[in-house]
Amino acid sequence: MGKWAIAHIFSSHNNTIITVTDLTGAETLAKCSGGMVVKSDKDEPSPYAAMVSAQRIAEELKEKGIDSIHIKVRGIGTGRSKSPGAGAQAAIRAFARAGMKIGRIEDVTPLPHDGCREKGGKRGRRV
Repeated sequence: MGKWAIAHIFSSHNNTIITVTDLTGAETLAKCSGGMVVKSDKDEPSPYAAMVSAQRIAEELKEKGIDSIHIKVRGIGTGRSKSPGAGAQAAIRAFARAGMKIGRIEDVTPLPHDGCREKGGKRGRRV
């Protein structure tokens, strides 16, 4: 039985941010984002950037003696896109390939229960 941690993968259409915390979520063990890996801004949300940042984090965690992770995936949510971006799936696969044992995979995108009014005015966003 190895040590467990939680990987929080936030994947929007502009970036992918991976933060790994302990089981309580209070202590951050490692973090990496698409912008820390690739040069140009347009490549930040790409699956490649998510994959490389997941590999970096996996190496960092193995040094700290953690070999098992639970995964929490989050899209933007709250009145905007409810589906996670392209990087989320790539990051999960990269963790699995790096030899991390994956426990639960959970979607934690915040969904409104009809609270605030969405932006975009009376007729919505006209494209």
